[in-house]
Amino acid sequence: MHPRPRGGRPRWIRKDQITQSSGLRFRTMLAEGVAAGNDQKIPKEGDIKLLLTSVGVTNDCIREALVELLGKPVEESRAVQISTALYASPIGPGDAYEMVKHYGEMGWKELGTLELAALPSIEEEHWLPFVESSDAILVSGGNTGYLSYWFQESGFARRLPSVLDERVYFGISAGSTMVTPEQNYDPECLERDGVYYDHEYEEAAPQGAGSAWGLGLVGFAIRPYLNADYFPMGNMEMMERAAAKLDYPLYAVDDGHQGGGRASRGRLRGRVEAVQWIA
Repeated sequence: MHPRPRGGRPRWIRKDQITQSSGLRFRTMLAEGVAAGNDQKIPKEGDIKLLLTSVGVTNDCIREALVELLGKPVEESRAVQISTALYASPIGPGDAYEMVKHYGEMGWKELGTLELAALPSIEEEHWLPFVESSDAILVSGGNTGYLSYWFQESGFARRLPSVLDERVYFGISAGSTMVTPEQNYDPECLERDGVYYDHEYEEAAPQGAGSAWGLGLVGFAIRPYLNADYFPMGNMEMMERAAAKLDYPLYAVDDGHQGGGRASRGRLRGRVEAVQWIA
């Protein structure tokens, strides 16, 4: 028997909505954004700071948003980076190295690495203090189903909501989608092959190490790589099809390589305040 999908629906419903963005910034939100079935302790309103991107800091506007959320320059901040999702790929080790280089080039005062797959075999006291002493948690992209699996299996998901009381969550691609209610997958493929397969992005999680779970810290979906030339399937038509299947909004996030942009302020559902999308 195949495992039940590890996802949850939001507690409230709204017709589908799609918005294009180069990054999403959040300063406050309510616990009503938690997906049903997730039992993590969610910080109270005003405690969560998220910066959700497609491929990271690609323009000044996104970097400015990060500095504002940190409350101080990157050069004075300490961060921990998670690249677990990258290893579920034939080029994973090389990509993981390049990602660490990318984070290093951002200029952090101190940068550490947390490997989620290693956490079940070590004591929590060996890694949690470093996370709690950091100003930002950087979660890289890669295989979404694999990252979702290890978020849970490592115990990191259980700890993360309380850790976010005072820290910035910075997501890239799959790392951004972890805070949403659930991940996209093909239920027929799961039933037939026991594999979590994202048919929209043609991405399969490793058999026995996949999940569709999400933290449910926000009440909308995120799909990265909008109109990216290296990712032809990520066009607006696909995003619209994806949004039509959901009963909550979807944000289509592009790579933001336009080298500038502006930050806009708005509201989603009336449940999330001071939402900014970086256009």
